[in-house]
Amino acid sequence: MSGHGPALPMIARPSGPLRGVAEVPGDKSISHRALILGALSIGETRITGLLEGQDVLDTARAMRAFGAEVTQHGPGAWSVHGVGVGGFAEPDGVIDCGNSGTGVRLIMGAMATTDIGATFTGDASLNKRPMGRVTDPLVLFGAQSYGRRGGRLPLTLIGAAQPVPVRYTLPMPSAQVKSAVLLAGLNAPGQTIVIEHEPTRDHTERMLRGFGAEISVEETPEGRVITLTGQPELQAQPVAVPRDPSSAAFPVCAALMVQNSDILVPGVSQNPTRNGIYLTLQDMGADLVMENPRSEGGEPVADLRVRHSTLKGIEVPQDRAASMIDEYPILAALAATAQGTTVMRGIRELRVKESDRIDAMARGLEACGVRVEETEDSLTVHGMAQVPGGATVRTHIDHRIAMSFLCLGLAAEAPIHVDDGSPIATSFPAFEALMAGLGAAITRAND
Repeated sequence: MSGHGPALPMIARPSGPLRGVAEVPGDKSISHRALILGALSIGETRITGLLEGQDVLDTARAMRAFGAEVTQHGPGAWSVHGVGVGGFAEPDGVIDCGNSGTGVRLIMGAMATTDIGATFTGDASLNKRPMGRVTDPLVLFGAQSYGRRGGRLPLTLIGAAQPVPVRYTLPMPSAQVKSAVLLAGLNAPGQTIVIEHEPTRDHTERMLRGFGAEISVEETPEGRVITLTGQPELQAQPVAVPRDPSSAAFPVCAALMVQNSDILVPGVSQNPTRNGIYLTLQDMGADLVMENPRSEGGEPVADLRVRHSTLKGIEVPQDRAASMIDEYPILAALAATAQGTTVMRGIRELRVKESDRIDAMARGLEACGVRVEETEDSLTVHGMAQVPGGATVRTHIDHRIAMSFLCLGLAAEAPIHVDDGSPIATSFPAFEALMAGLGAAITRAND
């Protein structure tokens, strides 16, 4: 059964300098895709650096339920014996994706063009999130969807017995929707075409090509046109998962906020569809240097040297939103400590994440004494010399809200409490230990 367990109240207190090396976990987006594409391939896919947060572990369990053999060999080291495109078996039980919107949406796409049925559920947060944005295009392939009002989980998806390829224009910038459509297109004859007006993270395209799919990407006046030829025989590949730029943003921003900090974050993905937060930090005046740029597992990576900086508020370019959508919560926390005003526009997508992240950040920052304004798709944060803090913030079962306010508490005048830090385990289970190793005063409320 899915459900959110006991709350884990946590406290962040004003800290001395953060120093040392922050070994952040593997990229969550690539970890999900490595397991799913491994399951759709022929042979054994060996994965190193897999993120072992609960979200990814739920995807691994789902791939086993669909018939793949998924084995852990050691920390971050996994193998997947795949069943091939179209080879998924009908699962015996309900597929519980926990808190993971990425997991459930990609898995739905991967099964939607196979003649099987599956029922999906999740925790209280995931069951509130809209799935119609994924099931609508999957129905075009011939699948059938039966869910709660608004297309919400629990939901049963019946795969297409005779799938047809589709041409689909994304109504919103969403790598999850794009990826679900491409994964569905794998088992449809002919060419499936996805058009996106704003580029989103391109891990699926890169990895499909690496596994042997015939896929092309063309920039046109219509937008970015991705063409996938269906019914390939994907071949198992070794996958080296780079470190997650979204997870790295937390120690990076904490170091920028806390006086005299100096940290190194090695091997972080610098995929151009994911690095908007780091470009934005540099625009704000961050002492952030990309050292030793290189390629790992087909992805550009670099070591990040970060030192405390006096930052200035900026208007974040709206066209960066898709490349940093998950980093706006920690950016909003950081902006509270900057000089001047930071304006973030074009971020409506944040309202349908694990929580309404615009509202959650606005209310939390206000509770900590920071002046903010919000619209349906924007958040404005007025920076101040010293954030008062001294509040308890509601996280709404959202890992990024929890980590953002814990980082802010390190630089505030008074401690910041979060009502529940347990969701952090979904994406960054080593967060507490990593931050403690840097010198951060983050503890559980009962410790």
